[in-house]
Amino acid sequence: MPRVAPNLNAAEPAGLLGSPVRNLVVGVSFVLVVVALATLGYWLAGWPLGDAFYMVVVTVYTVGYGEVHPVDTPLLRALTIATIVLGCTGMIFLTGALVQFITLNQLNQIFGLRRMNIQIDKLDRHVIVCGFGRLGTALAQELHAGGTSFVLLERDEASAARARHLGFLCMQDDATDAAVLRDAGVMRARTLATVLPNDAANVFITLRARGLNPNLEIIARGEQPGTEAMLLQAGANKVVLPTHIGAERIAELIMYQDTARFIRGSAQMRDFEQVLHTLGLELELIEAAPDSKMVGRTIEAVEQLANGGLFIVRVNRPGDGAITNPDSKTVIQAGDGVVIVGRGAKARALGGLFDT
Repeated sequence: MPRVAPNLNAAEPAGLLGSPVRNLVVGVSFVLVVVALATLGYWLAGWPLGDAFYMVVVTVYTVGYGEVHPVDTPLLRALTIATIVLGCTGMIFLTGALVQFITLNQLNQIFGLRRMNIQIDKLDRHVIVCGFGRLGTALAQELHAGGTSFVLLERDEASAARARHLGFLCMQDDATDAAVLRDAGVMRARTLATVLPNDAANVFITLRARGLNPNLEIIARGEQPGTEAMLLQAGANKVVLPTHIGAERIAELIMYQDTARFIRGSAQMRDFEQVLHTLGLELELIEAAPDSKMVGRTIEAVEQLANGGLFIVRVNRPGDGAITNPDSKTVIQAGDGVVIVGRGAKARALGGLFDT
């Protein structure tokens, strides 16, 4: 997998001049020490602290407005000469270090961007991932682990910097822009995955990408169930609804495990929760209170009432054991332990429907 930039520390020359950051820190520290010691010297010579500091600053910065008090003793003259020599030398070094730091950062950005563009231009039959959020991060890590070439499109500066820090090719730009998709090699790519948490943006990216490359495989993420049809009409080959996938995956895992081992805190439960966390989902086990408005309703009715915000994947019924992969017509009874899958805080809020 190509990386955006090599490890600069490995190529860094040894010695004081090897690091612009180190030079900057040394320069600032040296000037501060000179200013502090010179100010202390004038103060010990009987000058007021404010006058002493002012004298040192105008001397170090070579402004030369004039002496605050007469420098008429050998000690004061020696102190002033030392302040001039050391202070001016320190400021010259600090100025050079600052210019070096700014210039090298700008050059690194310019050449880093050029190097990244060269690497992208060399890609063929690669994958384009739009979005580096929770799902995008997990997807990029899996592609990287599998040795698949890919390029990320991320609009947020912090997220793009994080992607580059991980060694991924990442363009900080808007994936809804056709020119950006062209720069990412959409005409040569084999797959585009748009996994933004915004349904409208995913639909727009799908339309753009399909118009640019009719043979491209497009996999799109949808947040709301009604978005699936829109994404398919826009040109997506496959639509991923994380909530549905999480529910199906958990139900599948549960069905093939001993129900007695389904205990919160167990290794099995931690595996389940890790799968859900990757998909942006959470697993909740809620007991249906006797006076809950959910008691007496079917699972289908409960899920419709939650408007797609949660899915029931298991019912623990006292005396009857666990009902894995329950039928949609299963009726919730008082005291049932209902295992729901949903999106974070929303799932917990909807879980309150089972309380009194």
